[in-house]
Amino acid sequence: MTGRAFRTVDVFTRTPFSGNPVAVILDGAGLSTDVMQAIANWTNLSETTFVLPPADAVADYSLRIFTPRAELPFAGHPTIGSAFAVLETGAVTPSEGKIVQHCAKGLIDILVPDDWQAAGLSFAMPPASLTAAPEAELLIAALGGRHIAPPMIVDVGPRWVVMEIADGDIVAQAKPDFAALADYDRRHKTTGLTIFGAARDEVDTQIVRSFAPADGINEDPVCGSGNGAVAAYRQHHGAVAPGHHYVAAQGMSVGRNGRVTLSITNDAIFVGGQAVTCATGTIFA
Repeated sequence: MTGRAFRTVDVFTRTPFSGNPVAVILDGAGLSTDVMQAIANWTNLSETTFVLPPADAVADYSLRIFTPRAELPFAGHPTIGSAFAVLETGAVTPSEGKIVQHCAKGLIDILVPDDWQAAGLSFAMPPASLTAAPEAELLIAALGGRHIAPPMIVDVGPRWVVMEIADGDIVAQAKPDFAALADYDRRHKTTGLTIFGAARDEVDTQIVRSFAPADGINEDPVCGSGNGAVAAYRQHHGAVAPGHHYVAAQGMSVGRNGRVTLSITNDAIFVGGQAVTCATGTIFA
Protein backbone atom coordinates (compact mmCIF):
# COMPACT_ATOMS: atom_id res chain seq x y z
CA MET A 1 0.00 0.00 0.00
CA THR A 2 1.07 3.56 -0.69
CA GLY A 3 0.99 6.37 1.83
CA ARG A 4 -1.00 9.29 0.44
CA ALA A 5 -1.28 12.73 2.01
CA PHE A 6 -4.76 13.93 2.87
CA ARG A 7 -6.38 16.92 4.50
CA THR A 8 -9.75 17.40 6.14
CA VAL A 9 -10.97 20.86 5.23
CA ASP A 10 -13.96 22.51 6.88
CA VAL A 11 -15.87 24.50 4.25
CA PHE A 12 -18.17 27.52 4.48
CA THR A 13 -16.56 28.67 7.71
CA ARG A 14 -13.29 30.00 9.11
CA THR A 15 -14.05 28.47 12.52
CA PRO A 16 -12.86 24.87 12.74
CA PHE A 17 -15.55 22.23 13.30
CA SER A 18 -18.46 24.54 12.40
CA GLY A 19 -18.80 24.08 8.62
CA ASN A 20 -18.95 21.02 6.38
CA PRO A 21 -15.80 18.86 6.31
CA VAL A 22 -14.45 17.17 3.21
CA ALA A 23 -11.60 14.65 3.16
CA VAL A 24 -9.22 15.51 0.33
CA ILE A 25 -6.86 12.75 -0.83
CA LEU A 26 -4.17 14.85 -2.46
CA ASP A 27 -2.85 12.08 -4.74
CA GLY A 28 -5.52 9.73 -6.02
CA ALA A 29 -3.49 8.43 -8.97
CA GLY A 30 -3.64 4.67 -9.36
CA LEU A 31 -6.61 4.12 -7.06
CA SER A 32 -9.49 2.14 -8.51
CA THR A 33 -13.07 3.33 -8.30
CA ASP A 34 -13.84 0.54 -5.82
CA VAL A 35 -10.99 1.62 -3.51
CA MET A 36 -12.05 5.28 -3.74
CA GLN A 37 -15.60 4.30 -2.81
CA ALA A 38 -14.34 2.18 0.09
CA ILE A 39 -12.30 5.10 1.42
CA ALA A 40 -15.28 7.44 1.14
CA ASN A 41 -17.44 4.94 3.01
CA TRP A 42 -14.73 4.68 5.69
CA THR A 43 -14.31 8.43 6.21
CA ASN A 44 -18.11 8.59 6.58
CA LEU A 45 -18.16 12.28 5.62
CA SER A 46 -20.76 13.64 3.24
CA GLU A 47 -18.01 13.74 0.57
CA THR A 48 -14.45 12.54 0.05
CA THR A 49 -12.42 13.73 -2.95
CA PHE A 50 -9.45 12.44 -4.90
CA VAL A 51 -7.11 14.86 -6.67
CA LEU A 52 -5.76 13.55 -9.97
CA PRO A 53 -3.60 14.84 -12.84
CA PRO A 54 -5.70 16.98 -15.18
CA ALA A 55 -7.66 15.02 -17.78
CA ASP A 56 -8.23 18.23 -19.75
CA ALA A 57 -5.43 20.50 -20.94
CA VAL A 58 -7.31 23.58 -19.69
CA ALA A 59 -7.60 22.26 -16.13
CA ASP A 60 -5.15 22.53 -13.26
CA TYR A 61 -6.26 19.17 -11.84
CA SER A 62 -9.05 16.62 -12.05
CA LEU A 63 -11.28 15.68 -9.14
CA ARG A 64 -13.42 12.67 -8.32
CA ILE A 65 -16.06 13.12 -5.65
CA PHE A 66 -17.69 10.37 -3.58
CA THR A 67 -20.40 10.22 -0.94
CA PRO A 68 -20.32 7.18 1.38
CA ARG A 69 -22.40 5.31 -1.20
CA ALA A 70 -21.90 6.77 -4.68
CA GLU A 71 -19.79 8.96 -6.95
CA LEU A 72 -21.05 12.44 -7.82
CA PRO A 73 -20.37 14.26 -11.11
CA PHE A 74 -19.99 17.55 -9.21
CA ALA A 75 -20.49 18.94 -5.71
CA GLY A 76 -20.00 22.35 -4.16
CA HIS A 77 -18.32 22.09 -0.78
CA PRO A 78 -15.88 19.43 -2.09
CA THR A 79 -14.95 21.81 -4.91
CA ILE A 80 -14.08 24.65 -2.52
CA GLY A 81 -12.43 22.35 0.04
CA SER A 82 -10.30 20.56 -2.55
CA ALA A 83 -9.28 23.84 -4.20
CA PHE A 84 -8.33 25.23 -0.79
CA ALA A 85 -6.20 22.14 -0.12
CA VAL A 86 -4.28 22.20 -3.41
CA LEU A 87 -3.69 25.95 -3.06
CA GLU A 88 -2.60 25.65 0.56
CA THR A 89 -0.11 22.88 -0.24
CA GLY A 90 1.21 24.76 -3.27
CA ALA A 91 0.27 21.95 -5.66
CA VAL A 92 -1.60 24.48 -7.82
CA THR A 93 -0.92 28.16 -8.44
CA PRO A 94 -3.67 30.52 -9.62
CA SER A 95 -3.38 32.26 -12.96
CA GLU A 96 -5.16 35.58 -13.52
CA GLY A 97 -7.11 35.10 -10.31
CA LYS A 98 -8.49 31.63 -10.92
CA ILE A 99 -7.81 27.92 -11.10
CA VAL A 100 -9.72 25.36 -13.16
CA GLN A 101 -11.04 22.05 -11.87
CA HIS A 102 -12.01 19.20 -14.14
CA CYS A 103 -14.68 16.77 -12.91
CA ALA A 104 -17.30 14.51 -14.46
CA LYS A 105 -19.58 17.52 -15.00
CA GLY A 106 -16.86 19.35 -16.94
CA LEU A 107 -14.62 22.33 -16.27
CA ILE A 108 -15.31 24.43 -13.17
CA ASP A 109 -13.77 27.90 -12.82
CA ILE A 110 -12.76 28.71 -9.23
CA LEU A 111 -12.07 32.36 -8.44
CA VAL A 112 -9.04 32.93 -6.19
CA PRO A 113 -8.72 36.46 -4.75
CA ASP A 114 -5.34 37.67 -3.51
CA ASP A 115 -6.49 37.18 0.10
CA TRP A 116 -8.15 33.82 -0.58
CA GLN A 117 -7.12 32.24 2.72
CA ALA A 118 -9.18 34.82 4.60
CA ALA A 119 -11.75 35.87 1.99
CA GLY A 120 -12.53 32.43 0.64
CA LEU A 121 -13.05 30.99 -2.83
CA SER A 122 -15.98 30.89 -5.21
CA PHE A 123 -16.90 28.80 -8.22
CA ALA A 124 -19.21 29.13 -11.20
CA MET A 125 -22.06 26.65 -11.00
CA PRO A 126 -22.63 24.40 -14.00
CA PRO A 127 -25.67 25.58 -15.99
CA ALA A 128 -28.89 24.42 -14.35
CA SER A 129 -31.87 22.74 -15.96
CA LEU A 130 -35.19 22.88 -14.11
CA THR A 131 -38.21 20.60 -14.39
CA ALA A 132 -41.31 20.08 -12.28
CA ALA A 133 -40.79 17.49 -9.55
CA PRO A 134 -42.99 14.41 -10.01
CA GLU A 135 -45.14 13.19 -7.14
CA ALA A 136 -44.81 16.56 -5.45
CA GLU A 137 -47.49 15.63 -2.95
CA LEU A 138 -45.17 12.97 -1.46
CA LEU A 139 -42.43 15.53 -0.87
CA ILE A 140 -44.87 18.00 0.65
CA ALA A 141 -46.25 15.31 2.95
CA ALA A 142 -42.73 14.26 3.99
CA LEU A 143 -42.18 17.82 5.25
CA GLY A 144 -45.52 18.29 6.96
CA GLY A 145 -47.31 20.12 4.15
CA ARG A 146 -45.84 23.64 4.37
CA HIS A 147 -44.50 25.13 1.15
CA ILE A 148 -44.97 28.12 -1.15
CA ALA A 149 -44.28 27.07 -4.74
CA PRO A 150 -44.33 23.59 -6.29
CA PRO A 151 -41.00 21.75 -5.87
CA MET A 152 -38.72 21.49 -8.88
CA ILE A 153 -35.81 19.25 -9.84
CA VAL A 154 -32.76 21.44 -10.42
CA ASP A 155 -30.06 19.52 -12.28
CA VAL A 156 -26.58 21.00 -11.72
CA GLY A 157 -24.80 17.65 -11.91
CA PRO A 158 -26.39 16.55 -8.64
CA ARG A 159 -30.17 16.51 -9.21
CA TRP A 160 -31.59 18.41 -6.25
CA VAL A 161 -35.29 18.69 -5.59
CA VAL A 162 -35.72 22.27 -4.38
CA MET A 163 -38.71 23.46 -2.36
CA GLU A 164 -39.42 26.92 -0.98
CA ILE A 165 -40.90 27.00 2.53
CA ALA A 166 -42.96 29.84 4.00
CA ASP A 167 -40.12 31.18 6.18
CA GLY A 168 -36.78 30.29 7.68
CA ASP A 169 -38.15 29.38 11.09
CA ILE A 170 -40.29 26.65 9.55
CA VAL A 171 -37.24 25.40 7.63
CA ALA A 172 -35.27 25.19 10.87
CA GLN A 173 -38.05 23.27 12.64
CA ALA A 174 -38.74 20.77 9.83
CA LYS A 175 -38.58 17.10 10.77
CA PRO A 176 -38.55 15.26 7.47
CA ASP A 177 -39.51 11.65 6.92
CA PHE A 178 -36.09 10.37 5.79
CA ALA A 179 -37.38 6.96 4.72
CA ALA A 180 -39.95 8.59 2.44
CA LEU A 181 -37.34 10.95 1.00
CA ALA A 182 -34.90 8.09 0.35
CA ASP A 183 -37.60 6.11 -1.44
CA TYR A 184 -38.41 9.17 -3.55
CA ASP A 185 -34.75 9.73 -4.51
CA ARG A 186 -34.22 6.10 -5.49
CA ARG A 187 -37.40 6.08 -7.57
CA HIS A 188 -36.68 9.33 -9.42
CA LYS A 189 -32.86 9.19 -9.41
CA THR A 190 -32.61 12.48 -7.56
CA THR A 191 -29.75 13.42 -5.22
CA GLY A 192 -31.87 14.73 -2.39
CA LEU A 193 -34.14 17.52 -1.21
CA THR A 194 -33.04 21.08 -0.41
CA ILE A 195 -35.52 23.38 1.33
CA PHE A 196 -35.18 27.09 1.98
CA GLY A 197 -37.01 30.07 3.41
CA ALA A 198 -36.24 33.70 4.20
CA ALA A 199 -34.67 34.46 7.57
CA ARG A 200 -36.86 36.66 9.74
CA ASP A 201 -34.04 38.52 11.48
CA GLU A 202 -31.31 38.78 8.79
CA VAL A 203 -31.74 40.94 5.71
CA ASP A 204 -31.37 39.08 2.39
CA THR A 205 -30.48 35.81 4.07
CA GLN A 206 -32.00 32.42 3.31
CA ILE A 207 -32.15 29.55 5.80
CA VAL A 208 -31.31 26.33 3.94
CA ARG A 209 -31.30 22.62 4.72
CA SER A 210 -30.31 19.71 2.45
CA PHE A 211 -31.27 16.05 2.86
CA ALA A 212 -29.82 13.11 0.89
CA PRO A 213 -30.75 9.97 2.86
CA ALA A 214 -30.51 7.64 -0.16
CA ASP A 215 -26.78 8.50 -0.30
CA GLY A 216 -26.34 7.84 3.41
CA ILE A 217 -26.52 11.54 4.33
CA ASN A 218 -29.70 12.29 6.25
CA GLU A 219 -28.71 15.95 6.46
CA ASP A 220 -25.75 17.57 4.73
CA PRO A 221 -24.36 20.22 7.12
CA VAL A 222 -23.66 22.91 4.48
CA CYS A 223 -24.23 22.13 0.82
CA GLY A 224 -22.68 24.12 -2.02
CA SER A 225 -24.49 22.49 -4.93
CA GLY A 226 -27.77 22.55 -3.01
CA ASN A 227 -27.38 26.27 -2.43
CA GLY A 228 -26.46 26.80 -6.07
CA ALA A 229 -29.61 24.90 -7.03
CA VAL A 230 -31.65 27.15 -4.71
CA ALA A 231 -30.17 30.23 -6.41
CA ALA A 232 -31.12 28.80 -9.83
CA TYR A 233 -34.64 28.07 -8.54
CA ARG A 234 -34.96 31.60 -7.17
CA GLN A 235 -33.75 33.07 -10.44
CA HIS A 236 -36.24 30.91 -12.36
CA HIS A 237 -39.05 32.31 -10.20
CA GLY A 238 -37.85 35.92 -10.53
CA ALA A 239 -36.74 36.32 -6.90
CA VAL A 240 -33.14 37.16 -7.90
CA ALA A 241 -31.56 38.53 -11.07
CA PRO A 242 -28.08 39.33 -12.39
CA GLY A 243 -26.35 41.72 -10.02
CA HIS A 244 -28.02 40.21 -6.94
CA HIS A 245 -25.97 38.91 -4.00
CA TYR A 246 -27.28 37.15 -0.92
CA VAL A 247 -26.18 34.88 1.93
CA ALA A 248 -27.41 31.43 2.89
CA ALA A 249 -27.17 30.17 6.47
CA GLN A 250 -27.01 26.40 6.88
CA GLY A 251 -26.01 23.78 9.40
CA MET A 252 -27.58 25.13 12.57
CA SER A 253 -29.93 22.14 12.79
CA VAL A 254 -26.93 19.79 13.08
CA GLY A 255 -24.76 21.93 15.35
CA ARG A 256 -22.86 23.82 12.62
CA ASN A 257 -22.92 27.45 11.50
CA GLY A 258 -22.06 27.65 7.80
CA ARG A 259 -22.38 30.71 5.57
CA VAL A 260 -22.56 30.52 1.79
CA THR A 261 -22.40 33.54 -0.50
CA LEU A 262 -24.43 33.50 -3.72
CA SER A 263 -23.80 35.94 -6.57
CA ILE A 264 -25.87 36.04 -9.75
CA THR A 265 -24.19 37.41 -12.87
CA ASN A 266 -25.19 37.50 -16.53
CA ASP A 267 -23.02 34.47 -17.18
CA ALA A 268 -23.36 32.21 -14.14
CA ILE A 269 -24.31 31.71 -10.51
CA PHE A 270 -21.26 31.89 -8.24
CA VAL A 271 -21.17 29.99 -4.96
CA GLY A 272 -18.56 31.09 -2.45
CA GLY A 273 -17.30 30.53 1.05
CA GLN A 274 -14.37 30.41 3.38
CA ALA A 275 -12.50 27.28 4.46
CA VAL A 276 -10.06 26.09 7.10
CA THR A 277 -7.90 22.96 7.37
CA CYS A 278 -8.77 20.94 10.48
CA ALA A 279 -6.56 17.85 10.05
CA THR A 280 -3.68 16.57 7.98
CA GLY A 281 -2.23 13.09 7.73
CA THR A 282 -1.44 10.06 5.63
CA ILE A 283 -3.87 7.46 4.36
CA PHE A 284 -2.60 4.07 3.19
CA ALA A 285 -4.23 2.71 0.08
